[in-house]
Amino acid sequence: MTAYRSHLVRLLADKGGNFAAITALLLPVLLGIAGVSVDYLRMSHERSRVQNAADSASLAAATALAEKGFTEQQARALAISFLRGQMAATGSTGNDAAKSDDNPDAPFSAAPTVLITQTPVAGNGKKFTVSIEAHYKLGLTGFTKVLGVNDPEIVASSKTTSQTATMNALSMYLVLDKSGSMAWITGSKDTSKTSCPNYTESNWSKYPNLKASSPCYISKISALKTAVATLSAQLIAADPTSEYSRLGAVSYNLSAQSPSALDWGTTAAQTYVNALVADGGTASTDAMQKAYSSLIDAKENKEHSDKTGLTPQKFIVFMTDGDNNYTNDDTKTLAICDKARADKITIYTVAFMAPTRGQTLLKTCAGTNANYFAAESMAELVDAFKTIGKKAAERTTRLTN
Repeated sequence: MTAYRSHLVRLLADKGGNFAAITALLLPVLLGIAGVSVDYLRMSHERSRVQNAADSASLAAATALAEKGFTEQQARALAISFLRGQMAATGSTGNDAAKSDDNPDAPFSAAPTVLITQTPVAGNGKKFTVSIEAHYKLGLTGFTKVLGVNDPEIVASSKTTSQTATMNALSMYLVLDKSGSMAWITGSKDTSKTSCPNYTESNWSKYPNLKASSPCYISKISALKTAVATLSAQLIAADPTSEYSRLGAVSYNLSAQSPSALDWGTTAAQTYVNALVADGGTASTDAMQKAYSSLIDAKENKEHSDKTGLTPQKFIVFMTDGDNNYTNDDTKTLAICDKARADKITIYTVAFMAPTRGQTLLKTCAGTNANYFAAESMAELVDAFKTIGKKAAERTTRLTN
């Protein structure tokens, strides 16, 4: 017994091999800690990746609903496709089982949820809300699993709201030059006629007895009628039931003519424009004053408020092809332009084959180059009025992620 006791004491006192024994005991723990460090970084990366995919998918679906007229079913399919496409584009380091061809929800651990709600807003607009939730299981390394940790599931959610209105409520007044020079020809041929009196600046003294000649060219007043019809078409397309747009028109030569008062839709104003006959000199002040006074009249806001509850945006479209006969008309007209802009009326101006002074008047009246159009042909005039119509009736879309 003494000998056994002596051997046991020496064994307990012997430290040889301690390092190997301790290492063997701690190795699983050390490997587990290393695995946790690696997997923590992977988890942070994957969480960001899945969240970015969800955000992109909800934004894409909301935009498609508001701007492209997608149905809810189409938008939902787009969101799912976008989610999977975003995950595939950035690579996948998740659970192999989740990515299996046998899993119809791959690369997600469950089918992503896409909820879409649609509610009406003021006017004829709509509000779309797209909510997405995606579940993604991250496959841990074997080192982490040594510690008995199960594969974690990453959950990403995103909500995007879009809102659109077919058009804003608007009141627009056309201020149109019908002076004698508007009877002069443009460079565009009138193929509906074989010949006609082709008035120009050089032969205008023969009005109204100029002999017909061939080919027949479209006059500036006829080109204006076509241009206004193009603007009207833009408003009609945006507001087919004439609930949100009101249009008025006044023509002028040496004085303002009897106007077509602001009215719902475009019919009354277009009829008025179609009946214009070019004659007389040029003085724009009274016509601009008529347009301005009509737009700021409290009755105009009430017309919209009673019908749609909206406050209208207001516009003046001021067009001339020449100079005012008296320079003080330029000064008076510009004073009205200043007041109109101060009252938040947007002014678009169109110089149609106009001389320098007329162009300067219109540039200054518009207040910004973006609202000034210089048309040197019928095609350019029509395009200018079409652009103005589009801008005025522009659909608004707001997105919030």
